[in-house]
Amino acid sequence: MAFGAQHAEVYELTYRARGKDWASEAADVTRRIRARRPGANSLLDVACGTGAHLATFQSLFEHVEGLELAPAMRDRAVRRLPTVRIHPGDMRDFELGRRFDAVTCLFTSIAYLPTVAEMRAAIASMARHLVPGGVLVMEPWWFPETFIDGYVGGDLVRDNGRTVARVSHSTKQGRATRMEVRWVVGEPTGIREFTEFEVMTLFSRDEFEAAFTDAGCEVTYQDGWLTGRGLFTAVRTD
Repeated sequence: MAFGAQHAEVYELTYRARGKDWASEAADVTRRIRARRPGANSLLDVACGTGAHLATFQSLFEHVEGLELAPAMRDRAVRRLPTVRIHPGDMRDFELGRRFDAVTCLFTSIAYLPTVAEMRAAIASMARHLVPGGVLVMEPWWFPETFIDGYVGGDLVRDNGRTVARVSHSTKQGRATRMEVRWVVGEPTGIREFTEFEVMTLFSRDEFEAAFTDAGCEVTYQDGWLTGRGLFTAVRTD
C-alpha cells in the first residue's frame, strides 16, 4: 500500500536526495499567500504527510494545523511537530470547526482522488475552511497533455549505513497515471524489497479552475513553479 509504514520510513530520505526542498517550497508558498493576504497568520496544510512543509509553516505562521489520511505518514508528522494539531481525515469531506487565513495542498496530493467529482469536493472542503479573502494554494499532478507515458524514474541514496534504491515506471491508463514503484532497502540487518502501485488522476487545468470558481474562489495558475508541475493560487471571494 502506498504511504504505508515502509514507504513512510524512506519517503523523505529519497526525495531529499533527489533535490526536493520542503523548506524552500513552504517559504515560497508563504510569500504567495502574504502577497494576497498580508496579515495571514493561520494555515491548514491538507495531506500534510510527514509534516515536512508544516515544519517550516510553523515557523512562519502564528497558528498551523495539518490534515493527513495515511496513518504511517500522520504518525511521523505528530512525532515531528508535537505542539501542532495533526487531524486524521479525508480531504474530500472534513470539518475542523474553524477557518484559516490560508489552506495548502502540496506535492500533487489532490491527484490521488479518482474522479473529477471527488476533486471538486476536496477543493470545496478546503475553500470552506478559509476566511473570506483567505488563500488556497494547491499543487497539481501533470495535466493530460504534459504527462510522459512510459516515464521511468530512478533514485539511489546512501545514508548512515543504509542504501535505498527506487525505480518507478509510469503509464497512462484512461484518465490516470498508473505508477509502479519498486524499492530495495539495504541495511546492516539485511536487504528488503517492496513494491507499491500508485494511481493519480490526470485532471485538466480547466477542470481545476472550474472547481475553484465553483467553490467561490478567484484562481491563478503559475506554470512550472519549483517542481515543474505548476501551482494554483486561489482567493476566497465570498
